[in-house]
Amino acid sequence: MTAARAVRHNTVDGLVRDTARRVPDRTALRYRERSWTYAELDAAVSTGAAVLRERYGLAHGDRVATFAHNSDAYLLAFLACARAGLTHVPVNQNLTGEDLAHILDDCASALVLADPDLASRVPGGRPVRPLRDAPGSFLEELAEPRDFTPDRDAYGVVQLLYTSGTTAAPQGAMMTHEALAHEYESAIEALDLAEGDRPVHSLPLYHSAQTHVFLLPYLAVGAENTVLDAPVAEEIFDLVEAGRADSLFAPPTVWIGLAGHPDFERRDLGALRKAYYGASIMPVPVLERLRARLPGLGFYNCFGQSEIGPLATVLGPDEHEGRMESCGRPVRHVEARVVDEDGAEVPDGTAGEVVYRSPQLCLGYWNDPEATKKAFRDGWFRSGDLAVRDAQGYFTVVDRVKDVINSGGVLVASRQVEDALYTHPGVAEAAVVGLPDERWIEAVTAVVVPRGEVTEEELLAYARGKLAHFKAPKRVLFVDALPRNASGKILKRELRTRFGGPSDH
Repeated sequence: MTAARAVRHNTVDGLVRDTARRVPDRTALRYRERSWTYAELDAAVSTGAAVLRERYGLAHGDRVATFAHNSDAYLLAFLACARAGLTHVPVNQNLTGEDLAHILDDCASALVLADPDLASRVPGGRPVRPLRDAPGSFLEELAEPRDFTPDRDAYGVVQLLYTSGTTAAPQGAMMTHEALAHEYESAIEALDLAEGDRPVHSLPLYHSAQTHVFLLPYLAVGAENTVLDAPVAEEIFDLVEAGRADSLFAPPTVWIGLAGHPDFERRDLGALRKAYYGASIMPVPVLERLRARLPGLGFYNCFGQSEIGPLATVLGPDEHEGRMESCGRPVRHVEARVVDEDGAEVPDGTAGEVVYRSPQLCLGYWNDPEATKKAFRDGWFRSGDLAVRDAQGYFTVVDRVKDVINSGGVLVASRQVEDALYTHPGVAEAAVVGLPDERWIEAVTAVVVPRGEVTEEELLAYARGKLAHFKAPKRVLFVDALPRNASGKILKRELRTRFGGPSDH
């Protein structure tokens, strides 16, 4: 299958059914000791839809939250919801207390499918059923095949993708079948996804990038997929050496961990052909080290956000030379511009906010018409990302709009300061934020995870040698780890709050 075959007129579960008709006996999915052919996967989806509607008593349009770890059952729950005309709500399995209650309350979930070890976290008063690993679980219900006539349409909301909450409280982006199908077509083409690939999926499936940029598009082309519980380096290395994995997506923090693993240099990773990174900005020095170690590996930079499905731009392997900082050009179904505060397009080479127009976009935010109105203006979605576009149409993200630092009346992009710090051997990870300061308005402050012995004075002097004086950090704070969400994005609002800055809520 190639991207020339339009998938956008299908529903999400319809794409899997199409593949099952074409290659029914091919292995679609492996998870631990279980494996599913495409025919078995499609049949289980129909059974799951019948269980949800007929046994669990759910009605068309009901929201079903999945609060669970990675597994084959997780994927089946999503596809069964899609076929049954229900709205799936993936929930970060790390959430607790008010954060978890916020999403379940906001979506008004009719049912929570939870892994047994997580079920106790679900606030009382909500219907909860085990997803797997328990008597009477959803996965166990699939053992007895049932027929089900699909009850959905391409324009229905198939999923509420709650934003990562890096700058504000999570909001539910309303994704339709049609929007996701467009996004899958864009991903297949821009990322060269092919049925002969052997992708491994190790990031949380609740996150839109792993599910909608890789797992579902790979199911649409008929590839053999392996799902892992987590991105454990030894397991990934074993799969690559055994010839069962040649494609991997991971955020920069995971690639940094893989490259720093003691076995990275000695393992035979020559079978790895495609390396995808995204979800947060990859420090250029880190990417250069990875490319030097694995010169035959093709690197793809994937950029976007939940509201657009989430893939918006891609920088391919043959486009990295000379533009390592770029996130590429818009994918097939995305139109992007760079605008000023008033929405007027700015000249190439000028920083501004990225806006999108695309059939991949969400309908808006669930239960929040004011936020929807603010985000969508004249048919364009305001991304909140500050970027520069060059004459060839390549975009380079400068910062999140809310992360730009106003130091003494001069705007400083945190990414440039971070890239400078990453070239120092004593810096394992770095995040730069602006903290309130009487003299500077916001003082450029580096929060650093050190590697070995390094002092604040040493890093301050090093940064001053790399950057203009107004961009160099005024302070360096050392921490054991940077706060991140499960997709690898650094939660800078937490750093600002922790070290005295205002919250973005």
